[in-house]
Amino acid sequence: MIRNCFFAVDLGATSGRTILGSFSEGGLELEEVNRFPNHLIEVGGHFYWDIYALYQYVIDGLKLVAGKQDVKIVSIGIDTWGVDFVCVGKDGHLLRQPYAYRDPQTNGAPEALFSRIPRSKVYKLTGIQIMNFNSLFQLDTLRRNNDSALAAVDKILFIPDALSYMLTGEMVTEYTIASTAQIPSVWKFPAKSTVVVRVESLLTTRCARC
Repeated sequence: MIRNCFFAVDLGATSGRTILGSFSEGGLELEEVNRFPNHLIEVGGHFYWDIYALYQYVIDGLKLVAGKQDVKIVSIGIDTWGVDFVCVGKDGHLLRQPYAYRDPQTNGAPEALFSRIPRSKVYKLTGIQIMNFNSLFQLDTLRRNNDSALAAVDKILFIPDALSYMLTGEMVTEYTIASTAQIPSVWKFPAKSTVVVRVESLLTTRCARC
């Protein structure tokens, strides 16, 4: 008998796993498919995530499931940490490995942005706790550092959306993961954030469609 199953990808800052889930008369049944490490890459004083290694681990899990004769995958869901993102060029290619939120380059980043936009205004519009690694401050840091990937970027994809894009070829931004960025406005769901409007002369990158 063929089981309709859900394939879940659960990624944390140090490890990840894939899980196969299905419903039976007894309720939800879960089966861990594979478990793997998630290592930071340190190069030149910066920290990056290995998005290609994570993608391969997901593929490995899917291959293991494909070998099960009684399983039909009807849906795939990907859950990761927030704020970090991949820069995508106009040709659809990833421009480099994504910076990790642990990277030290955003130390002092909120204060740099607040010199142009009041702290109270940013919080009022986004409703998100001010933390130096939020995507808003990461983007502004890249701008101040004349980052080459930012100069060439067409869109940004948050980590789960980037993996989804690598699997399917479709670029979308899931709103709840985007809400960790401190970019969307709580007053204009799901329209463009006023914060982005205020700084778009400096930050011209955009998320994929929601």
